This record gives sequence, structure tokens and C-alpha cells, in this order.
Amino acid sequence: MKNVLIVSGHTNLAASVANRTILDTLQTHLPEAEIVRLDELYPDFKINVETEQERLLCADIIVLQFPVFWYSAPSILERWMEETFQHGFSHGSTGDKLKGKKLVLSFTTGAPEDMYSHEGAMGYDIEEFLPCYKATCRLCQMEFAGYVWTGGVSYGNRTSPELVEQQNTVSVEHADRLIKLLETL
Repeated sequence: MKNVLIVSGHTNLAASVANRTILDTLQTHLPEAEIVRLDELYPDFKINVETEQERLLCADIIVLQFPVFWYSAPSILERWMEETFQHGFSHGSTGDKLKGKKLVLSFTTGAPEDMYSHEGAMGYDIEEFLPCYKATCRLCQMEFAGYVWTGGVSYGNRTSPELVEQQNTVSVEHADRLIKLLETL
């Protein structure tokens, strides 16, 4: 498999079931992939740009792993992108360092998947929340290579050991779907 960089944008993985389980499963099944846990490295949001850009340079495939917060990526992942995807590095007349790299989104939502529809509570399909990532790929000459999504894994759905186990199960299934996607790239 190509060089895979997985960037976790959860702001508190210690409190997570779904995202932590997804990352643990990926680490077990893709030991050659580099997994970056932004919440552990940068709790103060002071991103080491040089280090993160080096990681990006080494990657063929970049996976952004995150829970959806208020219809977007968590602030730490947004900050990471703001800092590392700099003019002259990722875009602009001399910014071609991400050209040809593939971007994959891997995300979870607290709300169930059926709520993300025009008829559902959110009023939009999940695809309608992704244009900013596709535009980023276009600007940086990257390839948007798809996404894996699991809904219904909110904190509120962890009120019993059985419900926690259900979240673990769907999270392992999520990781398996992501691995299958990565194997096709």
C-alpha cells in the first residue's frame, strides 16, 4: 500500500468511543500508516507547521479522521489545515507540494444517517457538507478520493455497556470500510 497519513481531528480522543475505536482498528490493520492525533500533539493549538508539512510531503494518501461538529470538522483540524496548507506550499504559483496526493475523509456524526437528508432533521444530504474539502483538493491539485461515514455515534447513545459495545462494533465496521477504500487507491 502507498504511504498513508491519517490525521485525527477529534478534540478529545480520550472521551471518544467511535473515533478512538476507528483509529485503534486502523493502527492494528495498517501498522505502516502514520497516525497523527492532533489533540495529543497540539492541545494548545500551536501547530508545528514544519513537522506537519513534512508528514504531508511523505504521504501519498491523506485521511482526515474526525467527528462532525456543527456540520464541519472540529476546530483543531481546521486549525491544522489553516497552518499547514499554506500559500507557496499547497497552492499558489509555487505551491504544488500536495499535487497528485489523494484526500480521503473518514468521519462520524452523532445524529443518525437518516437525519442527513432533505426530508430529515438536518435538511441536507451529507454530500452537501463536503464541497469545502473538494474545493481544497481542486485548489491544491489533489484528488478527492472519497469518504467513509458512520452516523448515530453520539455521546448521548452511550448510556449502557450494550450501547457502548454497539458503537464499538459499528466503528470497527467503519474502519474496515475505510481500509477497503484505501486498498483501491
